[in-house]
Amino acid sequence: MSGDRLSLAQARRLALGAQGLARPRPAQPSYRDVTRVVDRLGLVQIDSVNIVERAHLLPFFSRLGPFDRGLFDRALERRRVLETWAHEASFVRPDVYHLVEWRRRDVARYAWGSMRRAATDHADVVARVRDLVTEHGPVTASVIQTFFEATHPRRKTGWGWNWSVAKAALEYLFFTGELASAGRTAGFERRYDLAERVVPPAPPGLPEDDAGRYRALTALAARAQGVATAADLADYFRVRLPAVRTAIRELVEAGELVPATVEGWKRPAWRCVGAVVPRTVAARALVVAFDPVVFTRPRVEALFGVKFRLEYYVPREQRVWGYFVMPFLLGDHVAARVDLKADRAASRLVVQAAYVEPGEDERHVAAELGAELADLATWLGLSEVSWNGRWTQRPDSSDT
Repeated sequence: MSGDRLSLAQARRLALGAQGLARPRPAQPSYRDVTRVVDRLGLVQIDSVNIVERAHLLPFFSRLGPFDRGLFDRALERRRVLETWAHEASFVRPDVYHLVEWRRRDVARYAWGSMRRAATDHADVVARVRDLVTEHGPVTASVIQTFFEATHPRRKTGWGWNWSVAKAALEYLFFTGELASAGRTAGFERRYDLAERVVPPAPPGLPEDDAGRYRALTALAARAQGVATAADLADYFRVRLPAVRTAIRELVEAGELVPATVEGWKRPAWRCVGAVVPRTVAARALVVAFDPVVFTRPRVEALFGVKFRLEYYVPREQRVWGYFVMPFLLGDHVAARVDLKADRAASRLVVQAAYVEPGEDERHVAAELGAELADLATWLGLSEVSWNGRWTQRPDSSDT
């Protein structure tokens, strides 16, 4: 395949630059800095685990350093960010919300069982929930549940999502786009309202056919990744691979993508036209497992040479790295991995384990990591970092 030839180091720098991790952090992050991160990434994934901080806020800290969380809240209030299903449950740009309309339309293919069954098994509940939100919205699931507790009580046994019938109906209506998120409570409960009262109109010029939407999403994924395989591009917004392959051909013809060969990669890649390989990368960042720079695990291995997985769903005795391990980016590579916990009662950021990657200067990495942990603790409002300064023995590579 003719086109660009990139060394692995160039591909890493290109990817980190596209993700906004190559430049120094602003001295005092502003609202504009926060919205620039949203615009650059297109989405940030949502997860309820709060052992360090909410997952959607950590990518902003990784790129901006300590920033005012209220700036993100302002972006939500101004509808510069909306909730929908994208990579997974995500906060997305308004144009992305409209571009993933095909997913909301095709519940049978993309929604999981409890959502799909809500429409067929409990159509009366879905209709009642729709009416209640129309009358009372914005409203949380816990409030809606009070109207159904007598007929459909929430069962508090078992493990997992453990949704009530009313919650499943709400999530079905949210998935289909009839309802939207009007924000979150202090306890991170979604506040549901009619989409027409929340979602701004589609920006002018967005494609109105599915093929055009797939092409636009593939182009956005390419800009956010710099250089990527077809699988990487597909995973970013969870677009089906055949549709992405078609979109790639069209984007190459349009001059928006160029073929690229990356050192050590077995699969073809494409570079976003206009994406520049930074001469240097100034990253010093802990990145959460849900960050777009690492959420496609095969891409992490291809770019950084490390196998990485999220382990908080893994039974304790089977974990290799720890409950909430975060890779530590230093320059253009992963220098260490750190298992962190915010002990809010004791006002400490606890380093439960730290692993230096092979070939790294332990003293240098420890100093840089210490500075990053201090910044993170300050941002979290914690008084100290509890870390003995020693590295835990790195697991054997065969176990990673």
